[in-house]
Amino acid sequence: MPKRLRLTRRFPVALTNDAYRVLTRFADEAQLSTDEALVFLFEHFGSVTHKENLAARLKLFQAELDDRKA
Repeated sequence: MPKRLRLTRRFPVALTNDAYRVLTRFADEAQLSTDEALVFLFEHFGSVTHKENLAARLKLFQAELDDRKA
């Protein structure tokens, strides 16, 4: 029997406009709400990311982070 989707945790999230557009596009294509799309991505994080690509992209993001905050 599948687990029931109960959204029990809420936290404020700040997204860039680009990140929000990608999230809403993904949710629309998957016919999910943005909340459900985030639940899916985080519950299946290990299987929807490529470990080496994730590490490389994270290093690039961290290198640009100070410039993006300015």
